[in-house]
Amino acid sequence: MMKKKSVSARKASLVLFLCQMISALDVPLDSKLLEELSQPPTITQQSPKDYIVDPRENIVIQCEAKGKPPPSFSWTRNGTHFDIDKDAQVTMKPNSGTLVINIMNGGKAEAYEGVYQCTARNERGAAISNNIVIRPSRSPLWTKEKLEPNHVREGDSLVLHCRPPVGLPPPIIFWMDNAFQRLPQSERVSQGLNGDLYFSNVQPEDTREDYICYARFNHTQTIQQKQPISVKVFSMDSLNDTIAANLSDTDIFGAKPVTERQPVLLTPTGSTSTKVELRGNVLLLECIAAGLPTPVIRWIKEGGELPANRTFFENFKKTLKIIDVSEADSGNYKCIARNRLGSAHHVISVTVKAAPYWITAPRNLVLSPGEDGTLICRANGNPKPNISWLANGVPIAIAPEDPSRKVDGDTIIFSHVQERSSSVYQCNASNEYGYLLANAFVNVLAEPPRILTPANKLYQVIADSPALLDCAYFGSPKPEIEWFKGVKGSILRGNEYVFHDNGTLEIPVAQKDSTGTYTCVARNELGKIQNEVHLEVKDPTMIIKQPEYKVIQRYGQVSFECVIKHDSTLLPTIIWLKDNDELPDDERFLVGKDNLTIMNVTDKDDGTYTCIVNTTLDSVSASAVLTVVAAPPTPAIIYARPNPPFDLELTGQLERSVELSWIPGDENNSPITNFVIEYEDGLHEPGVWHYQTEVPGTQTTVQLKLSPYVNYSFRVIAVNEIGRSQPSEPSEQYLTKSANPDENPSNVQGIGSEPDNLVITWESLKGFQSNGPGLQYKVSWRQKDVDDEWTSVIVANVSKYIVSGTPTFVPYEIKVQALNDLGYAPEPSEVIGHSGEDLPMVAPGNVQVHVINSTLAKVHWDTVPLKTVRGHLQGYKVYYWKVQSLSIRSRRHVEKKILTFRGNKTFGMLPGLEPYSSYKLNVRVVNGKGEGPASPDKVFKTPEGVPSSPSFLRITNPTLDSLTLEWGSPTHPNGVLTSYILKFQPINNTHELGPLVEIRIPANESSLILKNLNYSTRYKFYFNAQTSVGSGSQITEEAITIMDEAGILHPAVGAGKVQPLYPRIRNVTTAAAETYANISWEYEGPDHANFYVEYGVAGSKEDWKKEIVNGSRSFFVLKGLTPGTAYKVRVGAEGLSGFRSSEDVFETGPAMASRQVDIATQGWFIGLMCAVALLILILLIVCFIRRNKGGKYPVKEKEDAHADPEIQPMKEDDGTFGEYSDAEDHKPLKKGSRTPSDRTVKKEDSDDSLVDYGEGVNGQFNEDGSFIGQYSGKKEKEPAEGNESSEAPSPVNAMNSFV
Repeated sequence: MMKKKSVSARKASLVLFLCQMISALDVPLDSKLLEELSQPPTITQQSPKDYIVDPRENIVIQCEAKGKPPPSFSWTRNGTHFDIDKDAQVTMKPNSGTLVINIMNGGKAEAYEGVYQCTARNERGAAISNNIVIRPSRSPLWTKEKLEPNHVREGDSLVLHCRPPVGLPPPIIFWMDNAFQRLPQSERVSQGLNGDLYFSNVQPEDTREDYICYARFNHTQTIQQKQPISVKVFSMDSLNDTIAANLSDTDIFGAKPVTERQPVLLTPTGSTSTKVELRGNVLLLECIAAGLPTPVIRWIKEGGELPANRTFFENFKKTLKIIDVSEADSGNYKCIARNRLGSAHHVISVTVKAAPYWITAPRNLVLSPGEDGTLICRANGNPKPNISWLANGVPIAIAPEDPSRKVDGDTIIFSHVQERSSSVYQCNASNEYGYLLANAFVNVLAEPPRILTPANKLYQVIADSPALLDCAYFGSPKPEIEWFKGVKGSILRGNEYVFHDNGTLEIPVAQKDSTGTYTCVARNELGKIQNEVHLEVKDPTMIIKQPEYKVIQRYGQVSFECVIKHDSTLLPTIIWLKDNDELPDDERFLVGKDNLTIMNVTDKDDGTYTCIVNTTLDSVSASAVLTVVAAPPTPAIIYARPNPPFDLELTGQLERSVELSWIPGDENNSPITNFVIEYEDGLHEPGVWHYQTEVPGTQTTVQLKLSPYVNYSFRVIAVNEIGRSQPSEPSEQYLTKSANPDENPSNVQGIGSEPDNLVITWESLKGFQSNGPGLQYKVSWRQKDVDDEWTSVIVANVSKYIVSGTPTFVPYEIKVQALNDLGYAPEPSEVIGHSGEDLPMVAPGNVQVHVINSTLAKVHWDTVPLKTVRGHLQGYKVYYWKVQSLSIRSRRHVEKKILTFRGNKTFGMLPGLEPYSSYKLNVRVVNGKGEGPASPDKVFKTPEGVPSSPSFLRITNPTLDSLTLEWGSPTHPNGVLTSYILKFQPINNTHELGPLVEIRIPANESSLILKNLNYSTRYKFYFNAQTSVGSGSQITEEAITIMDEAGILHPAVGAGKVQPLYPRIRNVTTAAAETYANISWEYEGPDHANFYVEYGVAGSKEDWKKEIVNGSRSFFVLKGLTPGTAYKVRVGAEGLSGFRSSEDVFETGPAMASRQVDIATQGWFIGLMCAVALLILILLIVCFIRRNKGGKYPVKEKEDAHADPEIQPMKEDDGTFGEYSDAEDHKPLKKGSRTPSDRTVKKEDSDDSLVDYGEGVNGQFNEDGSFIGQYSGKKEKEPAEGNESSEAPSPVNAMNSFV
């Protein structure tokens, strides 16, 4: 009984697990959804388990987690709560669990060694991190030691010990000299895994005093150095010289020469050793041997092979390295050291253990209330790990009870969970080599459906390709998904759709009529939601005129065409490639709208050119090859085809071979590339030459294979780049001996042409295949599977034989053998043929029709006995035709439709039926002869379907509060109409829809007057018909009631119909500047309108200029306008004829004068200044002469009298005249002056003139270009003082230097 209970429990666990696999929810990775859903904590980032830190830097222990609500964090240290508020050196990052321990401000890393663990907790559970072991790195100094020099005899082995200090982590060891150069290593001298330097045998060149071992501690970026080690090698020659100098000639002396020694292992010692390595690590085994000559190391695995692709040899094969080891790599590894004197070996027994590793890590569960699920935690290792569970960080044995939870070893089974069952569970798998810890939460959610796919998403596909319409959803319990087409369409079902588990609707082969709006509905017990998406099916892109193969001479011109046809709504781009790469960047390549032209073709243009047409939805391509040949040669060198070979000679004649030789003709400046050998059979086909073989142009003899009974003649043709030569003169004739045929006729067939015959046909042998005179054929046949003898006839000069009087359609064994006067060909192979077919005898029986829906039926029948088929069964034909429509009692011409079902099928589908109609069908069997008799007609009827849309909807006679609606019945009622459904709703000026009113109208009505409507209001109407099955497609229309009885909104003339409602553009406004204008407008109408702006000079008769507006923006900037000009402008929408705004007129601002040229650099100004200076000089001379004469020139009086502003008085202090200077230039500008002499710019002349800041002379710049003058409101400048510097800068010059 106990065993039965255990088995039953296991079955229950399996059932629960399968339920969990089926019902557990997947939460989509939608950021908005994840923000809204409650979720237990999840650890997203944590420090490594073994965390070695730099003692000189702050310690950062990472712990990041997510959850809803955001989790809070706490820590334990060495198993007890770690109160970070009591330690000033420890802080926790905001909104995070990451700890920062401040070491750089006085803390010591050693004080914070220990085991840390982070807990992230919110109202739905608690997640915990791994145990993080914090240890500061250590890089201790080498201990002081006295190193004695090493005196070694040449040829002996030597080990230099490193013995680095124990660091954390262990250091990297390398040997260098005093110059910081790495010591060279080889098969003789190498470093072991422990850091020691091993010499298999020392040589005199090994003598040096600076063998230095270095230890690099990467974590602290420090390098420690051992004291240098000295090695002195004594050679035998020097030792003998020393001994000879101290002994007499009669003494016997002489040290032994260097003796060779067989290998001895320096490491490892002994004959065997053991090694334990963990799974997934790198296994390193080492063998270093002493000996002279230097031993060579070889590795083998006893009882197996070294693993391929994971085995590497390092350190001159002294180290065996196996990466990513597994338990299969356990075993005995033997290293063998060998030289010519012998060998030594060592066996290392390797055991591969394994820290725990995951087989199935627990995964998060999202369940609905009342659902079941399981958490599975399976791990392996060596030894087998122990599995333990925790709940919210507490061992599950002492955790709060949960009636829905049951622990069964490595599995937790949940039954009928509730929201309070949400928790975070931890699985711990551990053995002596390590542990694994995984968090997995159980989140119990009750959520109404949500659709995550954006509303009104547009999908575009190419016709005859799949269309995938997304409906990403979430809900708990898992919602059910249904798809509808159209606003009130029926639910989509059938073979033409594929419904995916993630909500996606797939239309495997989208057609143009697949275009439309599709509605996805998601519902569960908590609610329902729907979303609409739109599908557009486009015509495929095609290349209707492809590029063609071209041969062009060098330096010519070539053009490739690529004319395309595409969907009018797609914008194609054409790309040309050469040899699957971009076209060369060369102006010779001209790419037109639908062609590629290459000018001045060169040899480099040879290649394949491809035209690729891309749209946003598809891509097509076509290629053509361009071959460039040499241009006609220059008259200096004549290239021509070679002259024909001559002096053909046959030698070495045998029965089946002969040797042909010849002398080549002149190659005519183009080397001969090959020779073509042809033959003539003068016996069977005189005058007809056949290809025999060809040989390279350097060969003038060839061994030819021959056939029996052929009278051969040969000729040779030479070939070069220009072409083929004329054939040579024929060789002498050679008649080969006759022989039996070597082969039999091919393509033997047996097919009856009448029900009582068998027609045997074959392909006759060619003349030279007969191998002798008297070629005939032995035709043999016998009925298959009947114990009959072969019947044979011998025929000649034919390839067909008719056997009469055969049974209808029975199999025959057939063979055809060739023979001639010398005998028969080898025994031929047999083929199976059939005598003639006859029409099938019986019709299929038991014909049944199963009507699947209003447009699809399935027909079944029983197969006919194969004997009654009397031929090859090709299939069955179903003839079916519509007798009458059940809703429209009128007969019409009967058009029979035929569907053929290949093979021995017993059913078929009849698509495309008309709903609510009566049909007949019959079934016939088909063989190679034709159709058999028809089965009795079977009558079936299709059920009602939804009707098509009403044929029309007209809205007439608008009044203040009423509209008249008229409609036509559906073209295809597909059943008995039960009623019409009219829905309508008002639309305001912002295109917002008002409340929807629904009216049901009897099916026999064809018009309706709607009363009690609002005046001057736009209404939208939705109208469709109904049968008992449901509603059909709807048509829509819009209309508007009039504003008053005078009819401000006039109806169309004559018909009383409501004026169609077009969109409108109003309130066109402009903001004009000097050369541009900003145009804006208001738009009322359908979305996705494409606007354009038209403009022109006001009053001009020139055509309007048109600018396209990108997107559906309601503003545009007109640029490049003429200043001071009046323009007219209007706005329109693409695709709507006559739909434009009213005109608006604006004027651009006046032109601003450009900055005036500095007159100080003009030639006329310089000449004028020189003339003035010359006059002043003459005046000075005259004054000087008059003063010397005692006279006085009344300059002062004249100047005072005329008050000429252009002349300065003489300075009384030094007797000189005031000359023209920059200080004088600060006078105000005279009225009407075009170019001011002070080189300033008027305010209206320049936007950046200093006049904008004031006109006082104080406005100057200092040396660094900053403005230091005071702003002044004066309109005239103060006169310059006579003692001002002549270098005072003008404002314009100052501005130029500033800019």
